[in-house]
Amino acid sequence: MKTSHPSSPAYYIGLMSGTSLDGIDAALVSITPGTPPKLLATAAVAMPDTLHAQLLHLCHAPAAHFAELAAAEDAFCRLQAQAVTALLTEQGLAPAQITAIGSHGQTIEHAPQGHQRGPAYTLQLDNPSLLAELTGCTVVADFRRRDLAAGGQAAPLAPAFHQALFGQRSGEQLVLNLGGFANLTWLPQEPERAVVGFDTGPANVLLDAWFAKHHTGRFDESGTWAASGQINQALLARLLQEPFFHQPPPRSTGRELFHLAWLEKQLTGDEAPRDVQATLAELTAVSVAQGVEQLPLSQPSATLLVGGGGAHNAYLMARLAAHLPKVTLLSPATLGWPEDWIEAGAFAWLAHQRLHGLPGNLPSVTGASGPRVLGGIYAP
Repeated sequence: MKTSHPSSPAYYIGLMSGTSLDGIDAALVSITPGTPPKLLATAAVAMPDTLHAQLLHLCHAPAAHFAELAAAEDAFCRLQAQAVTALLTEQGLAPAQITAIGSHGQTIEHAPQGHQRGPAYTLQLDNPSLLAELTGCTVVADFRRRDLAAGGQAAPLAPAFHQALFGQRSGEQLVLNLGGFANLTWLPQEPERAVVGFDTGPANVLLDAWFAKHHTGRFDESGTWAASGQINQALLARLLQEPFFHQPPPRSTGRELFHLAWLEKQLTGDEAPRDVQATLAELTAVSVAQGVEQLPLSQPSATLLVGGGGAHNAYLMARLAAHLPKVTLLSPATLGWPEDWIEAGAFAWLAHQRLHGLPGNLPSVTGASGPRVLGGIYAP
């Protein structure tokens, strides 16, 4: 295990591939004890079409062969190594200069309540042993299952990083991630109060799936197609009847609940496709607004830092603003963290927490029985 002087910065790389399956994000992060983490550099590697199709199939497969899982995991790991190599090369860094890589892996299924009376589980495809071999760096991985073992949801984990990143700012803070799914964090002004964080529902996962069904691309650039449609209020009402939207925190979700078949069960067949797209954006905006309403805000107005790929969807952002008139939407780039890199940064920070024997979860968020040190260490 590599160590550094307590007061000197250490370099970590965080790797993230979210439920949108668009590629690998690699963030080079500097961490100095006592100060918020700093983003130094980034690299992104797009998900090849073949691997995208493999992973998407596995996410919705009722069963899978071991060979399928192994092939997808191997290809995914090599893509991660490609992202790390690109980042190191661009920055002129050697593997020995990196304290550790924090690898989230690719979520295939997330079932914190179990399935058909079985045990709770969360499955991320990853091969940290191979990643350590390919990069020459220490790797920290498997962050979620320890929280799950302690009775938690194993998600979301980002709120703990949000606290480390933005918790030293004055006043209460709101942070929203619009990835495949949307998760919301409330950082209270009073340090003795517990952080609140939870998944509010789908974000890009349904928007991307519906768009891909009707177009050749993977996503609706800037929400242009959604903006051309009309919100179907009757469809929206049916979608919002899903019990998840009415569950109190702690709560988390994934593709096993919100997927194309779930949406299509709510369709009558008379809807125009572009109207469905507009309605899906509205579903995200409304469910986020409902989440904000659940928070114990101390002020009538608030600032919401919005990250994730959905932050680039102009139509979605406009609908969010419409449903949150007392909330100011702000880019985290104004604070040194561009929208696309907070999630990858979180796993760099989680690697740091693991190497220093510090908790990576927030029991008030995940519902775990207490703080836990998350992840396993794989030396190069």
